Amino acid sequence: MKLPRLLTVWGPVVLWAAVIFALSSIPHLGTGLGTWDLVLRKIAHTAEYALLGALLYRAIRHAPAALLVASAYAVTDEFHQTFVRGREGTPRDVAIDAIGMAIVVIWLRRGQLSPRPRGKVGAGESAVRSSPAR
Repeated sequence: MKLPRLLTVWGPVVLWAAVIFALSSIPHLGTGLGTWDLVLRKIAHTAEYALLGALLYRAIRHAPAALLVASAYAVTDEFHQTFVRGREGTPRDVAIDAIGMAIVVIWLRRGQLSPRPRGKVGAGESAVRSSPAR
């Protein structure tokens, strides 16, 4: 049984947005590692929004729209954090989130990364690809 496109394309977006929301709800998310704590948390911000950007690009297939939606979610996420004890919402974190999503969406758009798992053949595609003429 084939799942509807709405579920297979938008389900992962909604699920990942829920994971981000849940992580943003955790108070005092520090590790006690000093400077490394800050660095690791900012890398995590970049990575979680890179994945959200990739999932949105896969769903929307339009880079500017995917970046706009992911950026809007980043703003709402930072606003949400202002209500969580021990957390703060900052424009700096929105910018860090935007860097992560922009890097991945640009790579996807340029064809550096494929949003479709390798080995799968889409409708109208041949499993055998011819090599370019020399």
